[in-house]
Amino acid sequence: NIWSDWYNPKKNDYILRYLENAPDIKFHISAVTWGELRYGYDVLTQRGKRQLGNIWEFVRGLAPKTIQIDKHVARDYGRIRARLFEKYAPKERRRRGLRPEQLIDPVTSLQLGIQENDLWIASQAITRDLVLVTNDIKSMRPLREVAGNDLIVETWAGETA
Repeated sequence: NIWSDWYNPKKNDYILRYLENAPDIKFHISAVTWGELRYGYDVLTQRGKRQLGNIWEFVRGLAPKTIQIDKHVARDYGRIRARLFEKYAPKERRRRGLRPEQLIDPVTSLQLGIQENDLWIASQAITRDLVLVTNDIKSMRPLREVAGNDLIVETWAGETA
């Protein structure tokens, strides 16, 4: 959400103030975030698209490095999702000794307290030892609880991370 907030003139003052004090930041963007931005743009009405302008050119102009999902990110994703499962899944789902055909995961992201895309993005940050910047600290709490010091989260909105 930091990318869309940055582009939104109603919300970007706090981001610009933050960046004035940290001009040497190297920007990265998750491939997942590109998908979220594309989805957000495509579901807007034509009027909304005109008001938003061309977010693609804005983000590309900042030249962020795109971070892909690879086997290392997948490893961290699995590890963190397992921790979320152990902490937040209903007790009846936390049985051991299941057969392979029973390993389809019926526990939803809602039950784990985190959106799936946020888990992938956080896993990318953990794998690459990057700071995850978000203005949605509340939704990151379950992730931060199970990831511990592996996940560094900042907000540029003045909220306490």
